[in-house]
Amino acid sequence: MSVLNGKNILLGVTGGIAAYKAAFLVRLLVKKGASVKVVMTHSAKEFVTPLTLSTLSKNEVFSSFTNEDKDPDSHREPQWNNHVELALWADLLLIAPATANTLSKMASGTCDNLLLACYLSAKCPVYYAPAMDLDMYKHPTTAETFEKLNSFGNVQIPAAFGELASGLTGQGRMAEPEDIVSFLENDILKNLPLRGKKFLITAGPTYEAIDPVRFIGNHSSGKMGYAIAETAAQLGAEVILISGPVSLKLENDFIKLVRVTSAAEMYKAAHTYFNECNVAILSAAVADYRPSEVAREKIKKKDEDLTLQLTKTKDILSSLGKIKQQQFLVGFALETENEEENAKLKLKKKNLDLIVLNSLRDKGAGFQTDTNKITLIDKDNKTFAFPVKPKKEVAKDILEYIIEQTNA
Repeated sequence: MSVLNGKNILLGVTGGIAAYKAAFLVRLLVKKGASVKVVMTHSAKEFVTPLTLSTLSKNEVFSSFTNEDKDPDSHREPQWNNHVELALWADLLLIAPATANTLSKMASGTCDNLLLACYLSAKCPVYYAPAMDLDMYKHPTTAETFEKLNSFGNVQIPAAFGELASGLTGQGRMAEPEDIVSFLENDILKNLPLRGKKFLITAGPTYEAIDPVRFIGNHSSGKMGYAIAETAAQLGAEVILISGPVSLKLENDFIKLVRVTSAAEMYKAAHTYFNECNVAILSAAVADYRPSEVAREKIKKKDEDLTLQLTKTKDILSSLGKIKQQQFLVGFALETENEEENAKLKLKKKNLDLIVLNSLRDKGAGFQTDTNKITLIDKDNKTFAFPVKPKKEVAKDILEYIIEQTNA
């Protein structure tokens, strides 16, 4: 999954021959998982139709401050296209192609069309991809425009060298759509708070075999651990996810998935990757006991009772707490009584930096749900309670706390 997945991108298209590339650009952004809305200048419509961009983006295309009803017999008032709402909707504004005319207006604060109104209202990062002929690109006023725009915090996606519409060869071609998308991804990645950090995360249950057919397990769905892994990757981290048997699928290409079944396999995998990680979050519901012996054949139903001899499994969290050096180690506690007291004991006993407490008494918390209710407890026994939230938002709360502590 791209870092553009889930992003709201407002694409500004201006009136140059490179506007035809906007169709390919919209298609690529949508394939990356972004939501795209397009604002066109009137002259841009001479090069590419709003219908094309609307079809590809699956959103209405905007070019005027009002959206007048095209039915001449309609008596409805024109609808206002709110440039402020469009600007606030966007996670980033991309102007491609950006002509010399539009760029100079951006630099001077001229506001004579909807796109420029959106630009002046934007609070999000602004990227622009210049597109103009060679001599226009080399003109001193263009250099001044670039310098001024960059001083405002706008980010230039450099024009490419090649054959231009005039027949000249030189710099001024708009960067290719694929290169623009790569530029956006790399620029976003380098500014993410967890860029350069490696996370080890465990998720899901473990299954401890009784015979080739049966096992001892629990009700963990893995949803919380997967949400943490996905969110950490979106924030720039390199993630190793050690997952017990679950039916969940990952969407992010930056996550390395290591599948295991038993507690012993999870123990081995966790110790394999622990030394190279900066943060370890053990959210898996690991079985505390396993059958002492695993039958080679399916156990036949003969007697009314079946007695299993159980042996304690290795404590993964405790073992990592004993060997941790610079790692920030996070554990989970799912309790049914004396919740906070038991969580604090676990925090200290296992040498953790943070423990995430949730209780089966809390509605909306626990296994098999899409929500959770947590309390964070740090090594100084300070507590931070959160209300019931979707697990993706819970993941953000946990990671924001970790970012704050590890960057302090």
